[in-house]
Amino acid sequence: MTSDHPFFSHHAQGFVRVGACTPLGTVGDPVANAAATIALAQQGHAQGCDLLVFPELNLSSYAIDDLHLQDAHAAAVETALADVTAATANLSPLLLVGAGLRRNGRLYNCAVAIHRGRILGVVPKTYLPNYREYYEKRWFAPGVGLTGLEIAIAGLTVPFGTDLIFAADDLPDFVVHAEVCEDYWAPAPPSTDGALAGALILANLSASNIVIGKARERALLCAAQSVRTASAYVYSATGPGESTTDLAWDGQGMIVELGDTLAESERFDLATEIVVADVDVQRLRLERMRTGTFNDCAAAHGHPETRIRRVTFSHCPELADRGLRRPMRRFPFVPNTPEKLDEDCYEAFNIQVEGLRKRLTATGSKHLVVGVSGGLDSTHALIVAAKAFDRMGRPRSDILGFTMPGFATGDATKSQAWRLMKALGVTGEEIDIRPAATRMLTDMDHPFADGHPDYDVTFENVQAGLRTDYLFRLANQRQGIVLGTGDLSELALGWCTYGVGDHMSHYGVNAGVPKTLIQYLIRWATRTNQFDAETDAVLDAILATEISPELVPAGADGAMQSTQDRIGPYELHDFFAHHVLRHGLPPSKIAFLAWHAWRDAGAGRWPMGMPDDARNAYDLATIAKWLEAFLWRFFQTSQFKRSALPNAPKVSAGGAVSPRGDWRAPSDGTATVWLAELKAKLPPL
Repeated sequence: MTSDHPFFSHHAQGFVRVGACTPLGTVGDPVANAAATIALAQQGHAQGCDLLVFPELNLSSYAIDDLHLQDAHAAAVETALADVTAATANLSPLLLVGAGLRRNGRLYNCAVAIHRGRILGVVPKTYLPNYREYYEKRWFAPGVGLTGLEIAIAGLTVPFGTDLIFAADDLPDFVVHAEVCEDYWAPAPPSTDGALAGALILANLSASNIVIGKARERALLCAAQSVRTASAYVYSATGPGESTTDLAWDGQGMIVELGDTLAESERFDLATEIVVADVDVQRLRLERMRTGTFNDCAAAHGHPETRIRRVTFSHCPELADRGLRRPMRRFPFVPNTPEKLDEDCYEAFNIQVEGLRKRLTATGSKHLVVGVSGGLDSTHALIVAAKAFDRMGRPRSDILGFTMPGFATGDATKSQAWRLMKALGVTGEEIDIRPAATRMLTDMDHPFADGHPDYDVTFENVQAGLRTDYLFRLANQRQGIVLGTGDLSELALGWCTYGVGDHMSHYGVNAGVPKTLIQYLIRWATRTNQFDAETDAVLDAILATEISPELVPAGADGAMQSTQDRIGPYELHDFFAHHVLRHGLPPSKIAFLAWHAWRDAGAGRWPMGMPDDARNAYDLATIAKWLEAFLWRFFQTSQFKRSALPNAPKVSAGGAVSPRGDWRAPSDGTATVWLAELKAKLPPL
């Protein structure tokens, strides 16, 4: 396996490397500012950047007031622009630099697109602030309505206007729109039309002095615009070296994708800086395809692509391994910062509680019937049920918990089930399913009935089916409904017994929650004192127990049946499921992302509370093995189970598999396309 294979190239995987630049400015000195721009362009080239965004008027300087209108200064700016263009002829990044440029007796505050020694076009600032500390209309003309025009610079004539986007003709989805500072404070930013016309990366060249709280406002605007337009937003604000006669500058740089901050600068830093991140433009394009309102908005705006000019350039991307410059979450359903983890767990838990409360209220059921195994899923369903009954003001004793030991039920899990039911104060009962299972296996003439250790799928499903059969009949008898415990991870893999098995219930609270998040929801419940100390102690013990269906007796070594040994690590399957359900990414790219996320246990953030001994790493061969298994199970063998799901609340924006919601697919589909794509794109392993 060699790193020169295209699989390892971020370009081949649909990424564009962008940088927000903070040069050291020199007040009113275009020559010095040009030198600082060239130096950062060279640094960005060395880092493999495809796009570099500079601050507003970085060649002119921003806070120079009436010096903007001095002809000598304006001429020096144009000379500096020509110098930057010539000096970057052999550099790969597309540059967006800021300059005050003269045209037709007016001065415009412009973003200038430069690539490999060629000025591609000039975008004038649309909205000029003229309030509080800003007086731009004293010096500049607004760009409102300027479309289809040209401007002469250094003996060349290039496109000029607010109707420009810039697109690489040899790197798919590398399409850029530029706006300037105040433009994105306006109610209708020009970048909205740019995005509707096809730009996936929106850039803002900004001066923007700093006052208390303004950094948060900028971050909010970047995040909001990137979410609304399904784009990446690159923001670069003026930093050190700008005049502080009346204002101060902090050099805030940000790269935001769909609301998530990929990189941000050190503010108030005296050093020049480029913050770099790889933007997933393929993901952004797919997000727009699945969001019908994006196209509806384009239609409502008269299809901006029909009036916005697309200036193309040949980028000549390299297909080499330059790493991946973006934070990668191992657990995409689980936030890896404490504050977001608490917020998401609070919301997820209460979504489930409220969903169940409403269903119980609607049915008027006297009881809730749930099978309690002592494992993760039934544990979480039971604590959700306890909170729902608390919220309704009903006694927890109306919850009827049944532990139903079978041929492989372990003493530890059975004990944990009883401890949990007692700690929560629910009504607990036990039904031994072995006699009924033995009778059924005997009637079927199964070898196990004659004493042979034949633990096939029939042997397993007789037990799983009987448990659910008992629960439904108990619900009939006790005037209740059956609470489903199966989770999103199991449904994605089809790891559930169809029909009268753990696939079916009257209402399923866990169907929208993946296995990895369930673990953190239980941890959150103990950490935030949702229950008493006795309950917390049982929950901690359950979290430490190996995940097992407990359908096959332990082997000679005493080891219990392990689900993950059989179907693969849930942490990988949840990673795969997220990127299939939420983004529709090709399998080879999912493997690429998983490799970057999981190859080094010592790199990146882990969610809060993850034990050291649970911090796993996986090589590409292991990832590919389990991804192939996931694709086969998800696309070919298990859709018929998802097509007949009972009701359950959607919990995560990462997706759900309800046939009435996020995922609709034929039950008789095939995994051929996905397996072939993975095989074709992977390097030799």
